[in-house]
Amino acid sequence: MSASCPTRPRSSDSPPPAERGDPVGFHNVRLTESQAHDALTSAADRIAPPRMPWARDPINILAVSGGAAGGAFGAGLLVGLTRVGRRPAFAVVTGISTGALIAPFAFLGPDWDERLTRAFTGGLAQRRLGLLGLIPGRRAGLYPVAALDGLIEPFIDAAVLKAVAAAHDEGRRLFVGTTDLDRQQASIWDLGAIATQGQTEGKGEAALALFRTVLAASASLPGLFPPRLIACESGGEIYHEMHVDGGVATPLFVLPDALLRWKQVGRRLRGGRVHIIVNMVLAPGSLSTPDNAASVAIRSFDTMLRFSYRQAISAAAAFCAGAGLPLDVASVPASSEVGNGLSFDTTAMRATFDAAVESAADPDVWIAATTPPQGLAEYLSWPFGSDDGDAADSDKRD
Repeated sequence: MSASCPTRPRSSDSPPPAERGDPVGFHNVRLTESQAHDALTSAADRIAPPRMPWARDPINILAVSGGAAGGAFGAGLLVGLTRVGRRPAFAVVTGISTGALIAPFAFLGPDWDERLTRAFTGGLAQRRLGLLGLIPGRRAGLYPVAALDGLIEPFIDAAVLKAVAAAHDEGRRLFVGTTDLDRQQASIWDLGAIATQGQTEGKGEAALALFRTVLAASASLPGLFPPRLIACESGGEIYHEMHVDGGVATPLFVLPDALLRWKQVGRRLRGGRVHIIVNMVLAPGSLSTPDNAASVAIRSFDTMLRFSYRQAISAAAAFCAGAGLPLDVASVPASSEVGNGLSFDTTAMRATFDAAVESAADPDVWIAATTPPQGLAEYLSWPFGSDDGDAADSDKRD
């Protein structure tokens, strides 16, 4: 059917269809409210059958944020947790921006640590995204499409899709967020569904291409990387959606929005735990900003990001408190020498990665946002929880 469908040209005079369609050749790979509900219900039923509470395994959820080159922190933390035997088995993994690039390997587990390590410390990022790769005036980004594709293609291949499909069949779920710029809406993609449909004869290459495109779109920071167009079909017509960095819509997400309001979520996930990895420094930093346009813009953007991440974690903490789920947060420490997240210097990324690996042995690498939430509350200066013990927590972190 798709081959004979007319294609709608992209034009400001031709808005996208009222009903958002599926990518051409695929179905139910982007979550509607009902699909989000069904996806988590399926994961919960398979991993923690409601009729067999004695056989229940904890449903650990991991959300990985953006942060560009700061993704070396999240990658190193996961590898470090493997080495010290403290890495949870995650039933649900979500990712945004650079977190989307980490998410498949966080989802697949320790057997893929070597590939995750090479992705963030092997020097490919510096070669592809160094200053020589900048092409001012080309399309809608400073870098060409091939720059980001070249970071993704060596690490996301048919073997990854096969492994993701197998995990999806077990009931586990891998979600990645992009921003639908045409509709100004977040899109939550079920990468496991894409991978599973790719195991059908004749669909492997198309599934791999869509899987890679979604990851690239999630990491396509506007102005730096060109947006990605995804061919979709709605009402017998093919149209192209424009997608950019998922962080434009939300800096991170624990679950799709629809599930945050699901009244049964606490019961379904009872015994589970939520983990959030933030690939940047959250604590405010004090310095004198140079009085020039570039410095002010960069400093303002960094400040905006820190506030947006802190607000997102605050919302996650409120959700987890209501659902009775413990929440742990790990972020780049304020003492870290991680600099500009848009600097992909290999030496700096390796240093960030190695420091995160080492930090994984520290029992306090996760800041608990449970009751009492003094550590996280004081760290982010949020007005929840009591103030008792704040000084002790501060001394402990120092």
